[in-house]
Amino acid sequence: MAHNWNTSSRKSRLPADWEKRRKQVIERDVVCQICFVRVATVADHIVPMTDNHDLDALQGACDPCHRVKTAKEAAAARAAQPRPTARRGDEPHPGLL
Repeated sequence: MAHNWNTSSRKSRLPADWEKRRKQVIERDVVCQICFVRVATVADHIVPMTDNHDLDALQGACDPCHRVKTAKEAAAARAAQPRPTARRGDEPHPGLL
């Protein structure tokens, strides 16, 4: 299953005034705070995977930097979760029980 904005529950957890906050962050951080080259177009959570929507917890970012940062954070979150394996673990021989 694809993990993206359309399948995420993140949008439902944003505050009612998110658009106002997003605009404030982009006006404050005109330049991307990750690459310091492109114009900021996205309000990015500095600490990943949090629901802290305070202005000091957000930074302006350009779309390419935001996509790369989000992909890295998602990969790290997936890697941190244990996944079942196809191989069964070692078991004692039934004749030795």
